[in-house]
Amino acid sequence: MTRTRSGVPIRILTYGGIVLALVVMLYPLLWMISASFKTGPEIFHSVSLVPQEPTLDNYVSGWTALRAPFGVFFLNSVILCAVAVIGNVFSCTLAAFAFARLRFPLKRVLFGVMLLTIMLPFHATIVPQFVLFQRLGWVGTILPIVAPKFLAVDAFFVFLLVQFIRSIPSSLDDAAKIDGCGPFRLFGWVTLPLLTPALATTAIFTFIFTWNDFFSQLLYLGNSVNTYTVPVALRAFIDATSLSSWGQTLAMSLLSLLPIIGFFLAFQRLLVEGISTTGFKG
Repeated sequence: MTRTRSGVPIRILTYGGIVLALVVMLYPLLWMISASFKTGPEIFHSVSLVPQEPTLDNYVSGWTALRAPFGVFFLNSVILCAVAVIGNVFSCTLAAFAFARLRFPLKRVLFGVMLLTIMLPFHATIVPQFVLFQRLGWVGTILPIVAPKFLAVDAFFVFLLVQFIRSIPSSLDDAAKIDGCGPFRLFGWVTLPLLTPALATTAIFTFIFTWNDFFSQLLYLGNSVNTYTVPVALRAFIDATSLSSWGQTLAMSLLSLLPIIGFFLAFQRLLVEGISTTGFKG
């Protein structure tokens, strides 16, 4: 076993550093879990992670603190994320297949322009987008958020899927073409069944990004409480209750993490497989 000059095994130091980094990263989450079961005064006057008087009042009162139950906000977020995931997976897969397998004029140029949009700041396009959606009468609905998802506007996911498709042996395509498959049958019968890991990766990240997208949801969904999603509701929750109900805010924030954690755990294997195999060309 390799040792340092002081005689301490390097493996022990490595594991110790990993454990220390893990504690630093998990401490905010552990503190939030602990604080959600504490009373208001105890949250900021006690450094212990163990509540002195554990209570569920923060969850009970926080669920109905706004003019609508928090379940309404969860339902709105789930619907929004589900439509966004379907649109992104559908459109980005078709665009990626076209860039990876089809031949058409200016393909390389268009692919390069698409990649350049990744470096374009979101704030540079928010004003013209808002003006466009306002003229279309979409402001106050979910259309400004979900409609672009059906147009393959997320260049990152298109690039991710292009790299994955390129890793699929082209001999499969050649064999399908010999059997008389056109582009659509080639996509549906040969390429699509092999894209499961990459599709899962796209779905997971789209779900997480959409669930946490506070700015777009605040900008487009309107001022009605019944249209709030979880991120907007949490902000409204703070505005409504000010500084006296941090326990309720932390309790609802903790509940808002559960769908993301559950979605990630459900598709963790496919996510790792999709990321690890992307970029390797067969």
